[in-house]
Amino acid sequence: MLPCRFSPYLRHAALGLAALLASQSLASSALAQTTSPAAARDKVAIFFDNDFLGPGQSNIQSLIPLLRDDRVKLLGIGVVTGDAWLKEEAAHALRFLEIAKRPEPPVHLGAQMPLIRTQVEMANWEARYGKVPFKGAWSTPRPGRTYHPQDPDLIPPMPEGEPKLKASEEDAVHALIRNVRAHPGEVTIVSAGPLTNIALALRIAPDIATLAKEIVIEPGKLDTAVARVTGNTDYATDFNFIFDPEAAHIVLTAPWKKITVMGNVTAAAKATQEVVDRIGAAGTPVATYVKTYARIGQPLWDEITVAVAIDRSLVTEELVARMDVDTFAGPSYGQPVVWKSDMAPNAGEREVHIVRAIDVPRFLETFVAQASK
Repeated sequence: MLPCRFSPYLRHAALGLAALLASQSLASSALAQTTSPAAARDKVAIFFDNDFLGPGQSNIQSLIPLLRDDRVKLLGIGVVTGDAWLKEEAAHALRFLEIAKRPEPPVHLGAQMPLIRTQVEMANWEARYGKVPFKGAWSTPRPGRTYHPQDPDLIPPMPEGEPKLKASEEDAVHALIRNVRAHPGEVTIVSAGPLTNIALALRIAPDIATLAKEIVIEPGKLDTAVARVTGNTDYATDFNFIFDPEAAHIVLTAPWKKITVMGNVTAAAKATQEVVDRIGAAGTPVATYVKTYARIGQPLWDEITVAVAIDRSLVTEELVARMDVDTFAGPSYGQPVVWKSDMAPNAGEREVHIVRAIDVPRFLETFVAQASK
């Protein structure tokens, strides 16, 4: 285990307390692949956990493949605080399900706070080691955005309209445990936000790691220091790990059958004006939603993560290595660390499949077709 910046007593007490509180031509052929009878018989059972900043953008748009691909059996949707606060995120996710005319997938609220990290602690870290460009729910209010760092329960006015759908009474942590235990060896857990809910589930029910088929996670960016200096700093920062490093450590060191980390490859395609215009031209409710609320230039982080979880043939290059997250009180706190197997400290870190390249044209054609339905 990497050194922790908290005493063992405080670490275990905090995690224990948190656990108690917790108690989806090329375009036509690609679409045909997702709707063929053979594909429909070969269902991919997915429990999807995410931080649904909305309206639109990568978080919400990642629901599109899960709702439109006939190969997917969507068992549930977990919500976790990250890019925004929990209740606000859930409202945006519920409203999108209404717009997509798919009200049946249950939405489960999960953790409202990281396991240990706090807004004050992050501010103190910034004072010592430099600014975190995007702080999600803790971001400073500014014009054109709806951040409210001091009011977790606030749901600002929703441009897309407020949902009539309600979240499930079952929380995300216990819904995840129940689904994995009910379908042993079948469930792919997909996490595109901070890993708090998954970590809490592992603390309550460690057996889910061996019972799940696989876990696919969006974060895990490597060697991004130069990209943060020369490009968009937000887009080269591994927010999901930074927001809850201890949760990431718990997840990466659990005995999963297979761990897939998307990392850098999630920036391989972006919501360009051309892509958004192609989707919007369909004029369907979902297409109009994407056209209205997509953030031009934003990487399709979560959409790529979900697409790979559904269809592994999209992967054209991957690397198998050991990975953990630095939980030491220093400048690398919350950053992923990787080793060759013979160089690893063998302190709980596991082999992960790090996706390094995907078939971008096929991904984009499939996503455009799905979002246009």
